[in-house]
Amino acid sequence: MKLDLLKNQWLEIVFEGRNKLYGAYELRKTNGKTTTKSLIIGGVIFVFLVSIPVLANLIPDSSDDTTLDQKITTVKLPPKEEKPKENLPPPPPPPPKVDQVKFVKPVVAKAEEVTEEPPKVEEIKDKKIGAETIKGDPDAELTVEPVGNGPKDVVEEDNEIYNTAGIEVKPDFPGGIEKFYKFVAKNYQTPEEEGLKGKVFVSFVVEKDGSLTDIKVIRDIGFGTGKEAIRVLKSCPKWTPGEQNGKKVRVLYSLPINIQSAE
Repeated sequence: MKLDLLKNQWLEIVFEGRNKLYGAYELRKTNGKTTTKSLIIGGVIFVFLVSIPVLANLIPDSSDDTTLDQKITTVKLPPKEEKPKENLPPPPPPPPKVDQVKFVKPVVAKAEEVTEEPPKVEEIKDKKIGAETIKGDPDAELTVEPVGNGPKDVVEEDNEIYNTAGIEVKPDFPGGIEKFYKFVAKNYQTPEEEGLKGKVFVSFVVEKDGSLTDIKVIRDIGFGTGKEAIRVLKSCPKWTPGEQNGKKVRVLYSLPINIQSAE
Protein backbone atom coordinates (compact mmCIF):
# COMPACT_ATOMS: atom_id res chain seq x y z
CA MET A 1 0.00 0.00 0.00
CA LYS A 2 1.34 3.42 -0.99
CA LEU A 3 1.51 5.86 1.97
CA ASP A 4 0.70 9.58 1.42
CA LEU A 5 2.42 11.70 4.09
CA LEU A 6 0.18 14.71 3.29
CA LYS A 7 -2.84 12.80 4.53
CA ASN A 8 -3.62 11.50 8.00
CA GLN A 9 -3.32 7.80 7.06
CA TRP A 10 0.19 7.58 8.44
CA LEU A 11 -1.05 8.75 11.83
CA GLU A 12 -3.23 5.68 12.13
CA ILE A 13 -0.24 3.47 11.37
CA VAL A 14 2.09 5.28 13.79
CA PHE A 15 -0.42 5.42 16.65
CA GLU A 16 -1.89 1.95 16.03
CA GLY A 17 -2.22 0.18 19.34
CA ARG A 18 -1.33 3.37 21.26
CA ASN A 19 -3.29 5.82 23.33
CA LYS A 20 -4.85 8.17 20.79
CA LEU A 21 -6.20 10.39 23.53
CA TYR A 22 -2.63 11.56 24.09
CA GLY A 23 -1.95 15.15 22.98
CA ALA A 24 0.55 14.27 20.27
CA TYR A 25 -2.06 12.43 18.20
CA GLU A 26 -4.48 15.41 18.29
CA LEU A 27 -1.74 17.91 17.42
CA ARG A 28 -0.61 15.93 14.39
CA LYS A 29 -4.18 15.29 13.30
CA THR A 30 -5.06 19.01 13.22
CA ASN A 31 -1.66 20.17 11.97
CA GLY A 32 -2.85 20.72 8.41
CA LYS A 33 -5.80 22.89 9.36
CA THR A 34 -3.69 24.92 11.82
CA THR A 35 -1.02 25.56 9.18
CA THR A 36 -3.62 26.67 6.62
CA LYS A 37 -5.24 29.08 9.07
CA SER A 38 -1.87 30.54 10.05
CA LEU A 39 -0.97 31.16 6.40
CA ILE A 40 -4.30 32.85 5.70
CA ILE A 41 -4.15 35.09 8.79
CA GLY A 42 -0.50 35.97 8.13
CA GLY A 43 -1.28 36.81 4.51
CA VAL A 44 -4.16 39.09 5.51
CA ILE A 45 -1.98 40.97 8.06
CA PHE A 46 0.84 41.33 5.52
CA VAL A 47 -1.50 42.73 2.86
CA PHE A 48 -2.99 45.18 5.38
CA LEU A 49 0.42 46.47 6.48
CA VAL A 50 1.56 46.89 2.89
CA SER A 51 -1.60 48.80 1.92
CA ILE A 52 -1.48 51.30 4.84
CA PRO A 53 0.34 54.04 2.80
CA VAL A 54 -2.16 53.64 -0.04
CA LEU A 55 -5.11 53.92 2.34
CA ALA A 56 -3.57 56.99 3.99
CA ASN A 57 -3.38 58.78 0.64
CA LEU A 58 -7.03 58.01 -0.08
CA ILE A 59 -8.22 59.66 3.17
CA PRO A 60 -9.14 63.32 2.49
CA ASP A 61 -7.17 65.93 4.44
CA SER A 62 -9.61 67.62 6.84
CA SER A 63 -7.09 70.29 7.80
CA ASP A 64 -7.82 72.35 4.67
CA ASP A 65 -9.46 75.51 5.92
CA THR A 66 -11.50 77.18 3.23
CA THR A 67 -11.99 80.16 5.48
CA LEU A 68 -8.37 81.19 4.84
CA ASP A 69 -9.41 82.43 1.40
CA GLN A 70 -11.72 84.98 2.96
CA LYS A 71 -10.57 88.54 2.83
CA ILE A 72 -9.61 90.05 6.18
CA THR A 73 -10.83 93.58 6.68
CA THR A 74 -9.85 95.98 9.41
CA VAL A 75 -12.53 97.84 11.31
CA LYS A 76 -11.69 101.18 12.83
CA LEU A 77 -13.30 101.60 16.22
CA PRO A 78 -14.33 105.07 17.35
CA PRO A 79 -11.98 106.61 19.91
CA LYS A 80 -12.99 106.22 23.50
CA GLU A 81 -14.47 109.28 25.05
CA GLU A 82 -12.50 110.17 28.13
CA LYS A 83 -14.67 111.24 31.01
CA PRO A 84 -13.62 114.46 32.69
CA LYS A 85 -11.81 113.79 35.91
CA GLU A 86 -13.65 114.87 39.00
CA ASN A 87 -12.43 116.32 42.28
CA LEU A 88 -9.23 117.68 40.74
CA PRO A 89 -7.35 120.38 42.64
CA PRO A 90 -7.76 123.91 41.23
CA PRO A 91 -5.08 125.08 38.80
CA PRO A 92 -2.33 127.30 40.17
CA PRO A 93 -2.83 131.06 39.77
CA PRO A 94 -1.23 132.59 36.69
CA PRO A 95 2.04 134.46 37.21
CA PRO A 96 1.95 138.25 37.18
CA LYS A 97 2.29 139.86 33.79
CA VAL A 98 5.77 141.19 33.08
CA ASP A 99 7.42 142.87 30.12
CA GLN A 100 8.60 140.61 27.33
CA VAL A 101 11.67 141.54 25.24
CA LYS A 102 12.23 140.20 21.74
CA PHE A 103 15.32 138.05 21.53
CA VAL A 104 17.47 138.70 18.48
CA LYS A 105 19.75 135.83 17.61
CA PRO A 106 23.31 137.12 17.27
CA VAL A 107 24.68 136.76 13.75
CA VAL A 108 28.17 137.64 12.51
CA ALA A 109 27.69 140.30 9.82
CA LYS A 110 29.12 143.51 8.54
CA ALA A 111 28.31 146.72 10.43
CA GLU A 112 26.34 148.21 7.53
CA GLU A 113 24.20 145.02 7.27
CA VAL A 114 23.01 145.08 10.89
CA THR A 115 19.32 145.98 10.92
CA GLU A 116 18.47 145.21 14.55
CA GLU A 117 20.77 145.00 17.52
CA PRO A 118 20.23 142.41 20.28
CA PRO A 119 18.93 143.75 23.63
CA LYS A 120 21.35 144.64 26.38
CA VAL A 121 21.58 142.76 29.65
CA GLU A 122 19.95 145.63 31.59
CA GLU A 123 16.98 145.55 29.20
CA ILE A 124 16.20 141.85 29.65
CA LYS A 125 16.68 141.80 33.42
CA ASP A 126 13.45 140.66 35.20
CA LYS A 127 11.76 140.29 31.79
CA LYS A 128 10.72 137.38 29.63
CA ILE A 129 12.43 136.52 26.38
CA GLY A 130 10.14 135.98 23.42
CA ALA A 131 9.74 136.33 19.68
CA GLU A 132 8.50 139.92 19.94
CA THR A 133 8.52 142.84 22.36
CA ILE A 134 5.36 143.11 24.48
CA LYS A 135 4.66 145.68 27.16
CA GLY A 136 3.29 144.04 30.30
CA ASP A 137 0.98 145.43 32.99
CA PRO A 138 2.31 144.60 36.47
CA ASP A 139 -0.78 146.18 38.06
CA ALA A 140 -3.26 144.00 36.22
CA GLU A 141 -5.75 142.05 38.33
CA LEU A 142 -5.07 138.37 38.72
CA THR A 143 -8.03 136.05 38.16
CA VAL A 144 -7.89 132.84 40.13
CA GLU A 145 -10.43 130.02 40.03
CA PRO A 146 -12.33 129.56 43.29
CA VAL A 147 -10.77 127.00 45.56
CA GLY A 148 -12.87 123.86 45.86
CA ASN A 149 -13.37 121.65 48.86
CA GLY A 150 -11.36 118.85 47.31
CA PRO A 151 -12.34 115.17 47.35
CA LYS A 152 -14.23 114.07 50.38
CA ASP A 153 -13.56 110.81 52.09
CA VAL A 154 -16.36 108.42 51.18
CA VAL A 155 -17.30 106.33 54.19
CA GLU A 156 -19.20 103.19 53.31
CA GLU A 157 -22.12 102.51 55.57
CA ASP A 158 -21.84 99.31 57.57
CA ASN A 159 -25.08 97.39 56.99
CA GLU A 160 -23.75 94.04 58.18
CA ILE A 161 -25.93 92.22 60.68
CA TYR A 162 -23.88 91.22 63.73
CA ASN A 163 -24.62 88.49 66.22
CA THR A 164 -24.91 89.24 69.92
CA ALA A 165 -22.00 86.89 70.60
CA GLY A 166 -18.73 88.80 70.42
CA ILE A 167 -20.19 92.26 69.87
CA GLU A 168 -18.74 95.04 72.01
CA VAL A 169 -22.01 96.66 73.16
CA LYS A 170 -25.13 94.48 72.95
CA PRO A 171 -28.53 96.04 72.23
CA ASP A 172 -30.82 96.38 75.22
CA PHE A 173 -34.39 97.28 76.03
CA PRO A 174 -34.81 100.58 77.89
CA GLY A 175 -34.66 99.63 81.56
CA GLY A 176 -33.27 96.16 80.97
CA ILE A 177 -34.48 92.80 79.71
CA GLU A 178 -36.79 92.33 82.71
CA LYS A 179 -38.81 95.37 81.67
CA PHE A 180 -39.02 93.94 78.17
CA TYR A 181 -40.57 90.73 79.52
CA LYS A 182 -43.03 92.81 81.54
CA PHE A 183 -43.93 94.73 78.39
CA VAL A 184 -44.57 91.47 76.51
CA ALA A 185 -46.60 89.98 79.38
CA LYS A 186 -48.72 93.13 79.60
CA ASN A 187 -49.47 93.38 75.84
CA TYR A 188 -49.52 89.70 74.83
CA GLN A 189 -53.02 88.29 74.43
CA THR A 190 -52.89 84.57 75.17
CA PRO A 191 -55.31 82.43 73.09
CA GLU A 192 -58.23 81.05 75.07
CA GLU A 193 -57.15 77.44 74.99
CA GLU A 194 -57.17 75.28 78.11
CA GLY A 195 -53.83 73.87 79.12
CA LEU A 196 -51.91 75.96 76.59
CA LYS A 197 -48.33 76.12 77.75
CA GLY A 198 -44.92 76.41 76.10
CA LYS A 199 -42.38 78.78 74.58
CA VAL A 200 -42.47 80.86 71.44
CA PHE A 201 -38.99 81.46 70.01
CA VAL A 202 -38.63 84.66 68.01
CA SER A 203 -35.76 86.54 66.33
CA PHE A 204 -35.48 90.13 65.14
CA VAL A 205 -32.90 92.70 64.09
CA VAL A 206 -32.24 95.72 66.28
CA GLU A 207 -31.49 98.50 63.81
CA LYS A 208 -29.07 101.38 64.31
CA ASP A 209 -31.94 103.62 65.43
CA GLY A 210 -33.20 101.01 67.90
CA SER A 211 -36.25 99.90 65.91
CA LEU A 212 -37.05 96.19 65.46
CA THR A 213 -37.17 94.76 61.94
CA ASP A 214 -37.16 91.37 60.23
CA ILE A 215 -39.26 89.84 63.04
CA LYS A 216 -39.53 86.07 62.57
CA VAL A 217 -41.04 83.21 64.54
CA ILE A 218 -38.57 80.36 64.80
CA ARG A 219 -40.97 78.04 66.64
CA ASP A 220 -44.37 78.42 68.27
CA ILE A 221 -46.97 76.22 69.95
CA GLY A 222 -49.81 76.90 67.52
CA PHE A 223 -53.18 78.58 68.05
CA GLY A 224 -51.84 81.90 66.70
CA THR A 225 -49.18 82.30 69.39
CA GLY A 226 -46.51 83.18 66.81
CA LYS A 227 -48.61 85.87 65.08
CA GLU A 228 -49.43 87.44 68.43
CA ALA A 229 -45.72 87.57 69.29
CA ILE A 230 -45.00 89.40 66.02
CA ARG A 231 -47.79 91.90 66.74
CA VAL A 232 -46.40 92.68 70.20
CA LEU A 233 -42.84 93.11 68.94
CA LYS A 234 -43.97 95.50 66.19
CA SER A 235 -45.49 97.74 68.89
CA CYS A 236 -42.38 97.51 71.06
CA PRO A 237 -40.54 100.75 71.96
CA LYS A 238 -37.14 101.38 70.44
CA TRP A 239 -34.17 99.61 71.96
CA THR A 240 -30.71 100.94 72.68
CA PRO A 241 -28.77 99.84 69.55
CA GLY A 242 -25.62 97.75 69.67
CA GLU A 243 -22.16 99.14 68.97
CA GLN A 244 -19.01 97.79 67.35
CA ASN A 245 -15.75 99.78 67.10
CA GLY A 246 -17.51 102.81 68.48
CA LYS A 247 -20.23 102.80 65.79
CA LYS A 248 -23.86 101.76 65.95
CA VAL A 249 -24.53 98.56 64.05
CA ARG A 250 -27.40 96.20 63.24
CA VAL A 251 -27.62 93.22 65.60
CA LEU A 252 -29.59 89.97 65.34
CA TYR A 253 -31.38 89.19 68.60
CA SER A 254 -33.33 86.05 69.54
CA LEU A 255 -35.22 85.15 72.71
CA PRO A 256 -38.00 82.85 73.99
CA ILE A 257 -41.41 84.02 75.21
CA ASN A 258 -43.13 81.85 77.81
CA ILE A 259 -46.83 81.24 77.10
CA GLN A 260 -49.23 79.86 79.68
CA SER A 261 -53.03 80.10 79.55
CA ALA A 262 -54.96 80.99 82.65
CA GLU A 263 -56.53 78.00 84.38
